[in-house]
Amino acid sequence: MKRLIQHGLMFGNLVHISSPALIERYNRALQHLSGKTTALTDFHVDISGYSPEVGDELGDPLYLNPNGVNRQFILLTTEQKRAPLLNVKFSTSRDILRQFIEDNESQLFALTATDAVAGELVNSVFKVTSPRRLFDLKKVEVEADTVGGTLKTATQLGNMVDRFKTEEDAWFDDVLIADMIGAAKQTGDVTRNPVHLSQTLFEQGAFWTAHYGGLYLFPDLEHPAVIASGEKPDEDLPIKYVFDLSQRNRIAKFFDYNDLVEPIVKARGVDAAQILQQKMDFITIDTAANAGIDLSKLDRSDMRRLVRRHVEQLPDEYHALAQVQSWARSGGRWPRISSDHPAYFYTLRAADTEHRDLVNMLLAELCPLDVRQLFICHKELFYRTYAGWPEAKKAYVADFLAREYQVDKEGAREALFGHEPDMQGEVSAPTEDLIARVGPWGAVRRP
Repeated sequence: MKRLIQHGLMFGNLVHISSPALIERYNRALQHLSGKTTALTDFHVDISGYSPEVGDELGDPLYLNPNGVNRQFILLTTEQKRAPLLNVKFSTSRDILRQFIEDNESQLFALTATDAVAGELVNSVFKVTSPRRLFDLKKVEVEADTVGGTLKTATQLGNMVDRFKTEEDAWFDDVLIADMIGAAKQTGDVTRNPVHLSQTLFEQGAFWTAHYGGLYLFPDLEHPAVIASGEKPDEDLPIKYVFDLSQRNRIAKFFDYNDLVEPIVKARGVDAAQILQQKMDFITIDTAANAGIDLSKLDRSDMRRLVRRHVEQLPDEYHALAQVQSWARSGGRWPRISSDHPAYFYTLRAADTEHRDLVNMLLAELCPLDVRQLFICHKELFYRTYAGWPEAKKAYVADFLAREYQVDKEGAREALFGHEPDMQGEVSAPTEDLIARVGPWGAVRRP
């Protein structure tokens, strides 16, 4: 994994914490949440305040996520909204945290100026004792306050101010006045600068969870289903259809019935032939790496030579995609690829629905040889599979992602999947001169 870290492809965009004041605040919050502290003098944190260095020091990668359900968080700065979420257990957690920070940014900025904000993503389930319990995760509420209890005190002060204004003889209540003065020293003037967090309740519809080998839950569709990455749960679930990844025909029908996918060649505003070519290149690289071929400094002519040399070893996915690409470039007879063909899901991308990200995540798992989509849409699976690749493939993929994807993430994602929000949550246009040079799909170097 060292190669990925050096290229900024793993643990990238984490927030560096080295100030003694911030470390002291972090320890107060960590003690408050878990009863633990760190002796490190500098470390990095993700959007939730989780630090891989602290996790390693404590020997507990889930020190802010006990039981993998109600994720706790520590906010030292609102800049954490740009950071990734590590050790993901639910696909919705980062979006909820980022939305919470953005919706309350001015308040959180003021609060974190003097203290850490600690909290939890709370739902009705504290431990997933069975897959059935996952269907109880319908809403997530964000509970947060400074370690010193500023928000709680501000609420109490607001109530005391209301009493002071409305109750008869409150002007003569020395205890009430003393309590108001004491609370105001901590919170400031809440009548002029109210301290209150809004938008703390979030709906959780369809989502992915790492529990039970990985499950995709789509309970809110017209034709709902659960799709298991591993073995299907052996208990009855409150949903009619439960598939595993081997049931490709059933998954294809599920996509079709709910209008969740579209063929790449019919997507508007993309160069389908180039996207298919890149998928074919990744398949070629996998075949060549398994054959022990040196993959350094490849250009387009080198890639063609690899195809000619290993044409008999290339899997069915390659040959079917080549037929689709030929149709996209020159027309002719449409190649019929059924849903049980290994290339079928490589020809699709998620349609523009509210479930687009989750569908692209599932498609990445169904198309593991498309390493770019795997990295973009399912990083947890990418890191697991990367560890088992030949060194030549590791080097090629790390270099490709650093060279062709990292330089223009938003442009590449838009070209592949449709409009994508950037790190600030806004849709940004692709950089035209960059696309002209390398192509939004990440073109292989030309000689």
